This record gives sequence, structure tokens and C-alpha cells, in this order.
Amino acid sequence: MGACELTHLPRVSIDLALAAVQHRAYEQALAELGCEVVSMPANPELPDSVFVEDVAVVLDEIAVVTRPGAASRRAEAAPLAEALVPYRRVTSIAAPGMLDGGDVLKIGRRIFVGTSARSNESGIEQLRAVVWPYGYSVTEVPVQGCLHLKSAVTEVGPETILVNPAWVDGRLFGAARVIEVDPAEPYAANGLRVGASVIYPASFPATRARLEAAGIAVYVIDVSELQKAEGAVTCCSVIFSAASLEEDEDPRAEQETL
Repeated sequence: MGACELTHLPRVSIDLALAAVQHRAYEQALAELGCEVVSMPANPELPDSVFVEDVAVVLDEIAVVTRPGAASRRAEAAPLAEALVPYRRVTSIAAPGMLDGGDVLKIGRRIFVGTSARSNESGIEQLRAVVWPYGYSVTEVPVQGCLHLKSAVTEVGPETILVNPAWVDGRLFGAARVIEVDPAEPYAANGLRVGASVIYPASFPATRARLEAAGIAVYVIDVSELQKAEGAVTCCSVIFSAASLEEDEDPRAEQETL
């Protein structure tokens, strides 16, 4: 992980033993909140592969394996696609498309995709072509100053988003309630909603207080070493319902996948 891709943070030493402990605590948090955790084997040749969210967008109806914007990460796609086959029909983004899952935020039947350095127009259009038969809309959202859309905004409750307004305009998402990060904590907009709770980093206490004041149940974990690799709590998992549509319910059954 010390050789990970970095865009907005300086490279500093990562305590790999502590990172492993923090990752196990992250898995424990998911399990305690009701998830069945399926862990993929580590691959030391792919230093960013712990951040599995970037490599797949999984909906109730289909899984879309992405083509990450960083070329060094594209070898992560095949093993994750194989892991998803028991749960979903799998399609993928093809060149010249680029799409990082960290740029994809689903709120109900609306999918927002950040136009970052890691996701391009071709990747977004391919995603749109896959999901529209299932009733999803895809909206492009400009972001600035951060790696991914979900660095700047995440869903933390029903019709509730957590936003860094310096990086993205919260009015674009149509949420009934917008909670802004504390200005002293610009990286604090990334929380992982699991059921009625939000897994949240211990390093942002002021924003955490804002979430709790809004009535949101916060499950706090330490991810300090993962944050040094420009990671966050959404990055390390792909969360979905194990149930999916049966094959004969697929409106794309007679069409080719990308």
C-alpha cells in the first residue's frame, strides 16, 4: 500500500501492520451493522486493491465493473468481477472509458457521477447506457479540489447528504437535508451508510458532532493509515443486497453487454 496512487496528498510512511488492524476493525464494523463480509485475497502487486469500491458499481439489478482512471489499477477488475459473478450478472466499462466507483453516488434511482480526473465522458456514457433500462438516471457532477465525488459528498441518511461545499455544490443532489462538514475538516464528507448507521472516521470529531446533532447514529473507527493512501470509509467495500433480479426479469436480456 505504500506504493499506492496519490493525487492530492503528499506521500508519507504508512504503518502496514496498523493499517491491517484498522482494516479488520472496519470489517468488524460492517459485520456488527448486519453485513455478511466476504473478504477477497490480498494482492501485494496491486497496492490500491484494498480500495475495492473504485472497481465496481453494484446495483440491485446488475454489477458494472469499472475501468479505473489510474492505469496501475486496471488489473484489479478481473478478480473483483469473478467475485461478483455469484451475486449479479456482470458487465464492464470498455476503453476508452474510465470510471472510478468513488465517483459514483447512488441516491434512490438517481446516480450522480463526478467528472474527476479518474472518470471521463465515455465511462459515464457507458454507465448510463447500462443502467437506464432499469429506471436509473445518471447526472454528471463537477468536482474540484478532491480525488472523487464521494470525497466531497456522501449519503448519510434518508434524503440526507454530508457535503464539503468547497468541493461540490450540495444543491445539485436534491436532498431534503444537507449537512456541511466543519470547515476545519475538508476531508470529512466521506461517511459509509449501512442501514440506519454511518461508519465514520475518528479523525473528524467536529463534523461527527454535526452528524450526531442531526440525529444520525455514528459508528466511529480509526482509519488513519488508510487515509494516508487517500482512502476513506466508503472505499474499502462494495455493499449490496445479496438478492437480485432473476435473469428472466432483466430488460436487457436480449442485448449485448458492453
